[in-house]
Amino acid sequence: MPVNRRSRNITEGVARAPNRSMYYAMGYTAGDFGKPMIGVANGHSTITPCNSGLQRLADAAVIGLKAAGANPQIFGTPTISDGMAMGTEGMKYSLVSREVISDCVETCVGGQWMDGVMVIGGCDKNMPGGMMGMLRANVPSIYIYGGTILPGKYKGQDLNIVSVFEAVGQFSAGNMSEEDFVQIERRAIPGTGSCGGMYTANTMSSAFEALGLSLPYASTMANVEDEIVGMVEQAAKVLVEAVKANLKPRDIVTRKSIENAVAVIMATGGSTNAVLHFLAIAHAAEVDWTIDDFERIRRKVPVLCDLKPSGQYLAIDLHHAGGIPQVMKTLLAAGLLHGDCITITGKTVAENLAALPDAPRTDQTVIRPINNPMYAQGHLAILRGNLSPEGCVAKITGLKSPVMTGPARVFEDEQSALAAIMAKQIVAGDVMVLRYLGPKGGPGMPEMLAPTGALIGQGLGETVGLITDGRFSGGTWGMVVGHVAPEAHEGGVIALVHEGDTITIDAHQLLLQLNVDDAELARRRAAWVKPAPRYTRGVLAKFAHNASSASSGAVLDKFD
Repeated sequence: MPVNRRSRNITEGVARAPNRSMYYAMGYTAGDFGKPMIGVANGHSTITPCNSGLQRLADAAVIGLKAAGANPQIFGTPTISDGMAMGTEGMKYSLVSREVISDCVETCVGGQWMDGVMVIGGCDKNMPGGMMGMLRANVPSIYIYGGTILPGKYKGQDLNIVSVFEAVGQFSAGNMSEEDFVQIERRAIPGTGSCGGMYTANTMSSAFEALGLSLPYASTMANVEDEIVGMVEQAAKVLVEAVKANLKPRDIVTRKSIENAVAVIMATGGSTNAVLHFLAIAHAAEVDWTIDDFERIRRKVPVLCDLKPSGQYLAIDLHHAGGIPQVMKTLLAAGLLHGDCITITGKTVAENLAALPDAPRTDQTVIRPINNPMYAQGHLAILRGNLSPEGCVAKITGLKSPVMTGPARVFEDEQSALAAIMAKQIVAGDVMVLRYLGPKGGPGMPEMLAPTGALIGQGLGETVGLITDGRFSGGTWGMVVGHVAPEAHEGGVIALVHEGDTITIDAHQLLLQLNVDDAELARRRAAWVKPAPRYTRGVLAKFAHNASSASSGAVLDKFD
């Protein structure tokens, strides 16, 4: 094994004695300075069930790294629970936390001169935040997903977090008893792990496996089951071998491997947030990747998996049906994956998948064969038009027809929009416009799961449109269009929409159009006044000041 970076630093003479003393104070011996120092970015937290089961994984990482001849160095990363923050002012901090987490990883790895890093995370922004930090630091790295949650149960039905949001709408519409509502609320989340459908956390974990920076099968394991501990110990060995081989994240994350990741996102029916996050991940990796690349992949990759929110099954069902490796092998056999991409195992994608059959097992219905997909093309469509010339994201699975034209119902915040839904002031055919919720205007692009869940619960998911310069939860489905750019706060056309204007959403033509002529829009623009920042100090003010457009990932270091 080559001498590690810290050892080289420490053994450069007596001037380094104070450095060594700090390690002796923690129980190191002279022999430890020849071993690689591996960071363990531990996202354990009792803030959320997504992260409250991570400590045993961090403990397993320490055991595995020591057994592999490395010195583990644990440091913490924060988390925000999207599920708990949803619909509140706290939701503005969610996307901000992606940047804070990435900064934590980069800072600790760089400041402590680590030879490698293992990032352990659970909740949504842990995933891209950790990956971005790994790519910035660019030392040998592996991502450990904390695992999915098992389903809750009530009256013979599987439950998950979105069941609760949709129950709000059903209860408010008079279609659910109070007893059923209370029982769903209490039973939906039965223990530790991240939200169970193909929502943002499971989408990103699946994509990281396809990207090559997690072990095969690691992205769909349940947090409470024993196999995940064994996976972590194996990952520790793999990471130490990557340190020996000097195999770094930017060797693995290339344009071709991102294409693999996005193909898996499409095949599994993943979250709209994946578009925003992979733009940011590509930026961190310095890979040329744009919002239009998602549309390019969408057109050729079918949706193979019948997963919630618009399908039947949960991530744990996908795991039992063959997991992401079987999805990848199905795509690879169809020529829809790059098999020559290197992965953290030191093997190529094709080598990792060599033992798997080309088609999924016939005794399951979670993963469809390539000739009988859920949908012939992917579900995350990039729309453009005068309302979003930079592009926006529509999630079009589960809809009978992703086309509508209707009158605009305009809201300046999420809370008033939700109140209107609950008061039954929104009717079939309306197009809700929720604005000043973008990266700068929100700030932080809050997610709109509360209003979209209420619409689904009231039976309006396919007949009411909702567009926003904010984001959607991975649990959202329906006639929804997010990430509208330019955002309202920057003078995007979404800021010029008036109540009653007609808006066309047409996923077939990839169109988001405000049906108002150019002369009238020019008149409105001349009268528009940019609002003052909502925050002038602290982390939200810093994010609002630095964030790029959603069409480039809402990153904070895009200075060109």
